Parts: sequence; C-alpha cells; structure tokens
Amino acid sequence: MPIISTTAQKSKQLLGYYNPKTWKEKGLMWTAGLFTLTYVIVVFILWFYWSREPDLFDVNKNAAAIAKEQKVKVVNGYTTTATLATLVGTLLDKPGGYISNDKTPPGLFMDNMPEWEFGVLVQIRDLSTTMRNDFSRSQSQSIEDKDLIIAQPQFHYDSDSWILPSTEGEYRKGLKALNRYMKRLANPKRKEAQFYSRADNLANYLDQISKRLGSLSQRLSASVGQERINTDLAGDNHAKQATPTDREIGVKTPWLQLDNVFFEARGQAWALRHLLKAIETDFSSVLQRKNALVSLRQIIRELEATQQTIWSPIILNGKGFGVVTNHSVIMSSYISRANSQIIDLVNLLKQG
Repeated sequence: MPIISTTAQKSKQLLGYYNPKTWKEKGLMWTAGLFTLTYVIVVFILWFYWSREPDLFDVNKNAAAIAKEQKVKVVNGYTTTATLATLVGTLLDKPGGYISNDKTPPGLFMDNMPEWEFGVLVQIRDLSTTMRNDFSRSQSQSIEDKDLIIAQPQFHYDSDSWILPSTEGEYRKGLKALNRYMKRLANPKRKEAQFYSRADNLANYLDQISKRLGSLSQRLSASVGQERINTDLAGDNHAKQATPTDREIGVKTPWLQLDNVFFEARGQAWALRHLLKAIETDFSSVLQRKNALVSLRQIIRELEATQQTIWSPIILNGKGFGVVTNHSVIMSSYISRANSQIIDLVNLLKQG
C-alpha cells in the first residue's frame, strides 16, 4: 500500500506539472511579475529624469529668439517680460511637465521637484504683480494694462489643482496674456503698452524680493534648532502686536521638511537669478546712473552659487562644526549675502 500510494501521488504531481491549466496560471503569474518589474523600472527612470532641474539660460539671447519668433524688435522691458514668460513656460513644459498636482506615479511620490516648482512660482507671482502695479504704469493714477490684468491673477491660481480647472490650464491662460502684452510692447503703433524703467519702480520690486529672501534665510537656518531672542518689536518703543509672545523663541524646521525648504529656496534663487539678469538689461541706464551695476552683478553671483551641483543623494543636516555638512545653512549663507546686498541696493536707488 505505501508503494502504490507513493506511486499514485507522484503520478498526480506529474499530471499537475503537465496540466495546461497549471501552465496557464504560472504564465499569468510570470507575465504579471514581469509587467510589475518593468513598471517599477520605468517609474524609477522617469523619477530620476523628471527630478533634474532646468539649466540656466542667457536672458538676452532668449529675448532675441522670442522677438525673432514674434517678428518684432527688442525694446525696453522686452527682456524682463520675455524672461518671465520663459520661466512660466519652463515650469509647464520641462521634463515631466508641471508635477505639483500629479495624482499618478512618479509625480505623486516626488517631493523635491514640486517644492522647486513652488519656489519658481513665488518669483513669477511677485514679478507679475510688480509688472501690473508698477513697471507697466507711469504713476499710481494711470490705467492698468489690459493683458497684465488677466495674467497676474492667473499665476496666483491654486498651485496643485488637478482638474476643473487644472493648474496648467490656468497658467497657460496667463502665459498667453503675457505674450500678448509682450508683443504689443514691441509694437510702436500700440503705445498703450509700456514698460517704465525708473529707480522707484525697481526699488519697490527689490524691496519685495528682500522680504522673500529674508524669510527663506530664516527658514533655512532653522534647520539647526536655536533659541532666538524675540526681536519682533525691536526699534520702536510704542510698537504693539496682537498677542504677547515669549522673550525667547525656540525655532527648528521639522526633519521631514528640511529638503522641502531647501528646494523651494533653490527654485526661488534659480528664477530670481534670471529675473535680475533681465533687470540688469532693462534698467541698465538707471543702475549706471546710481553706480549700482556692480552691486546687482554681485547679487546675481551669489544666487548663481546656490545652483551648484548637489553631490549628496540626500540633504544633509549637520550641526555646528561637526563632521557632516549642513546644506540648508550653506544655502542660507548665499541667500543672506544676496539679501543684505539687495537692501543696500534699495537704499542706493531711493537716494536722490
């Protein structure tokens, strides 16, 4: 009986091995496994490719190329407007497109690139607001430009709306309006479209930039926990605030937010570098008259230093003079220097 039973059992195993149904099931499993492996590899490759930040570009060559495409000549303000339009286009059309509102892999799981995009978007929003309120108007009582009225609020649309309407769709509407303004700006027959390069306009814009960089510098340096003295009301004996706060404040960026702040700062610095290069072109006469060109170029150099290659696979957060570096503090040092020079430049522009 044991011998017969064993033989029958082996026969059943052999029959099962050659059973077409069993082969079909195994084939389906192999196919599913191969598909899953291929999918993971493709997602990983796209993740790596989409995480690459766009290169720096020459704003003057870029403006000349756009002017040639539009069949117009580069006029005052055209370079700044063309640079702003290119930043918006880069945000939408870089590898992977606009990722911040993705609901599928790999964009869904990407963390650093959406923060970089938001940093660029902050600078786009600030300049579009300045162009609507200052650069395109001769004085506070003058009429706003009809296309900038459309473009500026479009760039302030929700940055992570996926559908109905999508963020990309709203930003493209703003880009189209910006391109219409740019084309009218270069048309000598359309005198209602203007760009005024004045010291007071530039000072207002740089003052806004200073506030952005000051906030970024504080957030970056908070990667290392600190106890700071509360200076909120310093400099004014009669100053008041809504609710009382402690004399000393503990400040520290949460560990999971370190890379978010870092890449947002990197995105803002990338965008601002290009915008200030365009400002150098369109406000050259103002800057030369104030003997401020050198100051602006040094600010641009500090911002370019923030775009150096990151060789570490993660953002490191060393403390003090320890063995491990601190990427956030290094970024903060470049941005702080740029900010202090912007403050000096604003004061210089405001002088008579």
